[in-house]
Amino acid sequence: MRARSDGHSRIHFFFAITLLLFGVVFYRLFILAYVKHSFYARIAEANIDHINNILARGNIYITDGIGVPLLAATNKKFPIIGIVPSKIPAEEKNEIIRSLVTITEVDEKTVEKAVRSDSINLKVIARRIDADQIARIKDLNNKEISISYEMDRYYPNNDLAADVLGFLGYDGNSRAGQYGIEASYDRELFGKDEPAAEEKVSLFTKWFAGGKKKTEIITHPNDVILTIDNSIQSFAEKQLDALMKKWGVEAGSVIIQEPKTGKILAMADRPSFDPNAYSSAETRAFLNSNVQEIFEPGSSFKPFTIAAGLDLGKITPQTTYEDTGSVAVGSYTIKNFSDNIFGTSTMTQVLEKSINTGAMYVENLVGDDNFTNYVINMGFGQKTGISLPGEVNGDIANLYSGRKINHLTASFGQGIAVTPLQLINAYSMIANGGKLMRPYIVDKVIHEGGREDITQPEIIGIPLSEKTAAKLQGMLTSVVKNGFDKARIAGYDIAGKTGTAQIADGKGGYLENQYIHNFVGFAPANNARFTIMIKIDKPQGITFAADSLSPTFREIAQFMLQYYNIPPTLQ
Repeated sequence: MRARSDGHSRIHFFFAITLLLFGVVFYRLFILAYVKHSFYARIAEANIDHINNILARGNIYITDGIGVPLLAATNKKFPIIGIVPSKIPAEEKNEIIRSLVTITEVDEKTVEKAVRSDSINLKVIARRIDADQIARIKDLNNKEISISYEMDRYYPNNDLAADVLGFLGYDGNSRAGQYGIEASYDRELFGKDEPAAEEKVSLFTKWFAGGKKKTEIITHPNDVILTIDNSIQSFAEKQLDALMKKWGVEAGSVIIQEPKTGKILAMADRPSFDPNAYSSAETRAFLNSNVQEIFEPGSSFKPFTIAAGLDLGKITPQTTYEDTGSVAVGSYTIKNFSDNIFGTSTMTQVLEKSINTGAMYVENLVGDDNFTNYVINMGFGQKTGISLPGEVNGDIANLYSGRKINHLTASFGQGIAVTPLQLINAYSMIANGGKLMRPYIVDKVIHEGGREDITQPEIIGIPLSEKTAAKLQGMLTSVVKNGFDKARIAGYDIAGKTGTAQIADGKGGYLENQYIHNFVGFAPANNARFTIMIKIDKPQGITFAADSLSPTFREIAQFMLQYYNIPPTLQ
């Protein structure tokens, strides 16, 4: 009986071992065939196409307006000219150097250094060569000069939305996204995964899991689809370029946002660059000033001061006060722009005529603490949370100084600083009935196999009541109707406000005769489909933003109304 029992035990033992080994082999095959299929498929493809490297990175898309993705960043095979220096006979080196310099136009010293290095490894002499260069190399009929291929990042639209996209550069010797979406979604685009826990890994685990401790494993690169609309982005960039040329501007930006969701439809920034040739651009061009730089908004901030007064019931649009042209605060005297005196004025006229003393009057009624709270709740002095790298907070430190004058100057947008994104997002809050949305620029991330991570609109605060927002919408409509004839569009109610702000000199004062102009508005005013922000730095030969920016605002707004086929809102 014992022998029979022992026989059964041995059978069960060997059966269990067989099942275990079969399971391990099956799991290993699953890892190779499914989890790492794309990775090994790319290796095979590279070998077949004679590609020297493997670039496994997901695509970035913008849309065509009806949801169809359009490539904005992808991977492409590029021809390269290379040599293996150790294989070049000494007597041929001079001739090869001359030929390569002539054909590639690469610096002679660079070519000579490579050719005479005697390295046993491939040395790339020129990348992304054209058809003519390929033909001339082939005509040399020199086996020591090779034409091979490498995968690299390619941006089919060249500089379109470049400040949003960023580029694929290097982190040391490794490829890495730099700036823009390429940087903030670097891991998703590469599809990298890394074991989180630092623990000893057994040989068994290493074998059947296919990885080592703290080793990044390339799995499935993911695609990223942006909220950027190709047609809107293209139009915005053309308008910005024309505007900058007209006024001799050194920097500028445009943002177009969907106020009900927070979605960014266009984001243009100048100076810019071509990500296909990023190495030839200045570093300054890589920064996206819409999220990475701040400026004093000037009078475009006044609506938020008025909003606090309306929301607390301290004023109505018809409330009047007497403007004497200036207000004394201790040893300071604060005046209206251009020293104007407007006399008896309503709160709506404070916005229409951009009266500094009117904004200060409201701030006094509201109180410093309440004013500061409203500014914070409307999103200023803090990051919006958009998924772009390097976003800055803005600067409202003056509101914590305890000095009355700092609150009064902040009431008309001086002494505090905002990002363009913060400013447009706050105007979108007014357009959206007092609801502050989190701005977003990534619509979805698509994983291999079709699973999607879709961004959902998110309310991050309700700083104003719906009633207050409606009153402010009406007041800002009156601003355009009675103040900015160049921004009006027949048949539509347009809401907006300009800002002409001085530029801080870094020494506690301001630069003379140099300004930043901005215009923020939305339409239709009572049921807004879009918000537009335009900003230019140091325009030449013009003083007021109402004159420099109103025509461009109208052009963009007119385009948006037609693009969305929005029917007239006025009889």
